[in-house]
Amino acid sequence: MSGDTSSEAQRREHYEIERELAARLRAAPREERRRLYAALYDELYRRVPHHPQRAAPSSAAETARAVRREIAVLRPFLSPASTFLELGPGACALSLAVSPLVARVWAVDVTDALVPPRPHPPGFAFVRSDGCSVPVPPGSVNVAYSHQVLEHLHPEDALAQLVSTRDALAAGGVYVCVTPNRLSGPHDVSRGFDPVATGFHLKEYTAAELRTLLLAAGFARVEALVGARGRFVRLPAAAVVPCERALQAIPTAFARPLARSAPFRALLGLRLVAFR
Repeated sequence: MSGDTSSEAQRREHYEIERELAARLRAAPREERRRLYAALYDELYRRVPHHPQRAAPSSAAETARAVRREIAVLRPFLSPASTFLELGPGACALSLAVSPLVARVWAVDVTDALVPPRPHPPGFAFVRSDGCSVPVPPGSVNVAYSHQVLEHLHPEDALAQLVSTRDALAAGGVYVCVTPNRLSGPHDVSRGFDPVATGFHLKEYTAAELRTLLLAAGFARVEALVGARGRFVRLPAAAVVPCERALQAIPTAFARPLARSAPFRALLGLRLVAFR
């Protein structure tokens, strides 16, 4: 413990507010959720001024390092003629960095609260979504990407967004989905408070669960990117499932520290590539 009681009090306040708002979202019917995604995130940022994404933004150097790591994942799929779509771009650091590398960028989110002011690069556009749909022309996207987004969707809405993402892709397009593995979680503000995610991570997935969901959405096949530090090997997503099953077969007290170790993070980090 750091002994910083102010920080601890702020973290608990953030946890309690986010858990309250997430409970409202979990309990809401489907049509109401389409309105609530944006409204509740805006309310969170308003009620939690010390939210990490608002009160303590990353330094320029930290942001640049994070963007480089994400571009390392995406670069094999990008070309100067590509249309790139990012779901849940937040402050749009990645989308803005990718803009010079491709022909067009769409940044799709439920709120523009974190989007930097204009001017934006040529070819860049922010598109507001209801949290389920991907409101861009069908068949217009070559590479779709989400990083720490799918876990924020209500489980009933995840499939709808994945189907909409697939429909947005051109023939031969890919969707690169990065999301935390449930076996090493929780990964939201409830970490340290609850054994499973109770904040705005409405559902965290295993590779097996996410592969099944992507195939149900109509993607032709799913691969996993296994590795770290910008070096990845593409494997069939089913290849990592036996490791997950082995972890699930042992007590959580032993499985969770293993899942959080560097070798398992490289294997189970949930960087899945779904092909149209």
